[in-house]
Amino acid sequence: MKARILLLEDDMVLQEIIAECLEEEGYEVVCCSDGVEATHKAYEENFDILLFDVMVTGQSGFESLHTLRESGKETPAIFITALDSLKDLEIGFKSGCDDYLRKPFELSELLLRVEAQLKRAKKLEVFELGNGYCFDCAEGILYHQGEIVGIPAKQRELLKMLLQNKGHFLSLERIYSKLWGYDETPSELSLRVYIKNLRQILGKENILTRRGEGYCYKPTK
Repeated sequence: MKARILLLEDDMVLQEIIAECLEEEGYEVVCCSDGVEATHKAYEENFDILLFDVMVTGQSGFESLHTLRESGKETPAIFITALDSLKDLEIGFKSGCDDYLRKPFELSELLLRVEAQLKRAKKLEVFELGNGYCFDCAEGILYHQGEIVGIPAKQRELLKMLLQNKGHFLSLERIYSKLWGYDETPSELSLRVYIKNLRQILGKENILTRRGEGYCYKPTK
C-alpha cells in the first residue's frame, strides 16, 4: 500500500517539484498551499506523513501542526522551511514535529528523511488490544495469539480508523467516506455489524456511541 503524504507548500513551483519527486518514488501526494486547508485535510483524512512549510497563508505550519497535535493527531510531521534560527527550531519541535529540514535542501535528503519517519512509524503502529489480540496498522493485519485473523476489508479499515483516532469521535460522514467508495452506497446496517464485531475484539465498553453521530474507541483500562 502506497504511503500518503500531505504536502503544505505555498511556493507552487517548489510544491510541484517536491510532489513530482515523491510520486516518482511511489508515494501518493496531496498538496495544499494554505495552512487552514492543510489542517482540515489532515484531520478529515488519513496520511502517513505531513510535510509542512511554515510561512504559508491562512495559518502557519507551526500553528497547523500544533492544532493537529492538540486534537490527538500523531501523524509523523516534517517541517520544510527557510526559517533556520535556533528559536525557530525550538518552536517547530515544541509544536510537535518529528523532523526539521531547512531550505534549501537536496531532494535526496528529503526522501531519506521521509523514509526514516515511515520506518519509525511502522514500528509504532502495532496495537496490543488485550485478550491475545493485536493489530498491525501498517500492514492491516489482525493477530490473535500470533495467528492471523481474517476480517472483512471494511471492518479492518474501521478498526484502523478507531485505533489511530483513539479517544476522539469519528463522525458517520467521515467513516462512510473512508469505507465506501464514490460508486458505493454507504450502509448503516453494515456499519452496525462491523461495530458489533469489533466490540467482540476491543471490548463492548471500549467503543462509545453517539447515536446518529459516530463512534469512538476509548479503552476503559
